[in-house]
Amino acid sequence: MNIAVIVAAGGGQRFGTKTPKQFFEILGKPVIVHTLLRFESCPVIDEIVLVLPADELANFSDIAENYHIRKLNKIIAGGKTRTKSVLNGLNSIEQPNVEVVVVHDGARPFVSIDEITQVVTKAKETGAACLVADVTDTIKEVADGKITKTIDRRRLKRALTPQAFRYEILKCAFAENNLNENATDECFLVEKLGFEITVIEGSAKNIKITYPEDRMIAEFFLRDTEI
Repeated sequence: MNIAVIVAAGGGQRFGTKTPKQFFEILGKPVIVHTLLRFESCPVIDEIVLVLPADELANFSDIAENYHIRKLNKIIAGGKTRTKSVLNGLNSIEQPNVEVVVVHDGARPFVSIDEITQVVTKAKETGAACLVADVTDTIKEVADGKITKTIDRRRLKRALTPQAFRYEILKCAFAENNLNENATDECFLVEKLGFEITVIEGSAKNIKITYPEDRMIAEFFLRDTEI
C-alpha cells in the first residue's frame, strides 16, 4: 500500500490574502482540491492523508464527499512547523502493510500523475526518491552585501515534491533527527541518516504557489492541465 501525506497546514502569509493559499479558489475549486485530485487520479496511490491547520478541520470535513475524493482516508491537524505537520501525518498511518509514503505540498497543484508514479516506483526500488528540477538562474554566494562567489549550477537541482520513501526509512529519519526544525523537506532528514536518495527529473511547471503573482500563473497552468 502506498499512502500520500498532503501537507497544507501553513498560514500562507506571503500570499497576500486573508485566505491561505491552499484554500484560495482557482477555476472554481480551492488549490488544495486541485492537488488532491491529482493523487486521487494516480493509480499507484492507495490512500491520502490530508494535514490542515487545526482551525480549518471543521471547514473541510466534507471535502472528500463534495469533490468525490474516495482515497482521502484522514484529515488531521498540523503543527507549528512543516516538520511537525508531516510527522503528525506520518504518525496517523496505522495500516500494517504500508510500503511507500509520499509527501507532497498542498500548494503544488501542478504535479502530474506521471511524476507521482515515477517517484513512487523509484522509492520502491531504492528506498527514497525526490522530484527535482534544473536551476536556471545564475547563483551567487553573498556575504556582507557583496558577491563572494558564483556557484556552478550544473550540479544544482531544485527539490520539488512529491518526495517518496519506504515507510520504515521515513519513520527512522524522523526518530533519529528529533524533529529538526530547520528541515524544509523530508529528504534533509533522510540525508542525515546517510541514505542515498534517487532523483527524478520533474517539470518546471510544478511550482509551489507562494506569492500573489502566482495566482495568474496557477490559473493559466490549471486551465491547461485541469483534471
